[in-house]
Amino acid sequence: MTVQPRTIAILVFPDTTASVVYGMYDLFLSAGRDWDLLTDGTPGPELIRPMLTARQAEPLEVANGVRLVPHVSLADCPDCSVICVPEVSLPPGEPLFERFSDEIEWLRQRHRDGATLAASCSGSMLLAETGLLNGWEGTTHWGWCDVMRSRFPEVSVRTRQALVVTGDGQRLIMAGGGTTWIDLALYLIARSVGLDHALKVARVNLIDWHHSGQQPFARLARTRQVEDAVIARCQSWIAENYDQRNPVTAMVRLSGLAERSFKRRFQQATGMSPLEYVHALRLEEAKQMLEASDLPIEAIANEVGYEDAGFFTRLFRRKVNLTPAQYRRRFGELRESLPARKAVAP
Repeated sequence: MTVQPRTIAILVFPDTTASVVYGMYDLFLSAGRDWDLLTDGTPGPELIRPMLTARQAEPLEVANGVRLVPHVSLADCPDCSVICVPEVSLPPGEPLFERFSDEIEWLRQRHRDGATLAASCSGSMLLAETGLLNGWEGTTHWGWCDVMRSRFPEVSVRTRQALVVTGDGQRLIMAGGGTTWIDLALYLIARSVGLDHALKVARVNLIDWHHSGQQPFARLARTRQVEDAVIARCQSWIAENYDQRNPVTAMVRLSGLAERSFKRRFQQATGMSPLEYVHALRLEEAKQMLEASDLPIEAIANEVGYEDAGFFTRLFRRKVNLTPAQYRRRFGELRESLPARKAVAP
């Protein structure tokens, strides 16, 4: 039986780099094809058909001087379940809305039509510009994290994570800086055509998962960009101590401010109250533990700072739109399996 390949659109524009665009393109093409080629000598079936789409279907030169040839224009791009946004190769803080107004509106419309939007590196700034991240988590390259936090205070920026999956139906996906676009591509392969095919692509290409995230780099950027040094110091502290009892009280003490002044300044700097910020950090860590471990949910609740597992479950469901058990079933297997699967089969 012939398998109809899934179409994944890759948005291209002059302010990006060919390595990310064609890197994702090659990994998507590899799914289903290259494992059989290496092990049996015959290419396997095409499972994913990547399609380069741009404002106009005309050749364009991208930031590193490489000439790209889009397949279709935005207006003529067929329906597809996934749209990828590569990095924006511009200095952090550069205005984006007017420069990318057509692309931003196109992303909004395609998301309304049911597409999943997946952004790599600073490309997630375009997702933030659409307004779709408001009220949800997000991540971007460590050099842009504080820009995202400042421009879009309704977005809970996750500097510690290399991959964030969020939004209604988990249809907003972001990878952090550098080569985390590889993580993004593998994740999309697993969601589109199955975990087994993602693992085979990882084995063929000797790909490992980014465990450490980008928090060390984000801290470097934070010291340069955050204006309120007191709140920045509290953010750095809570990033490592969110599981402690009474963390807001501890941050107030660390700040040296009156409690009311601290809460007001924290809200201004981060767009969230201190308690909302703590909950957001704890839930992100809980997501990682649900994905990568078999710990009981009660144990995970305790590990991230909640003594009442029932409260944790209710909070998780309200913020993520899935129960912890549902989240583990849906997203746990890929993150658990990929790191251990590195060797190419003989």
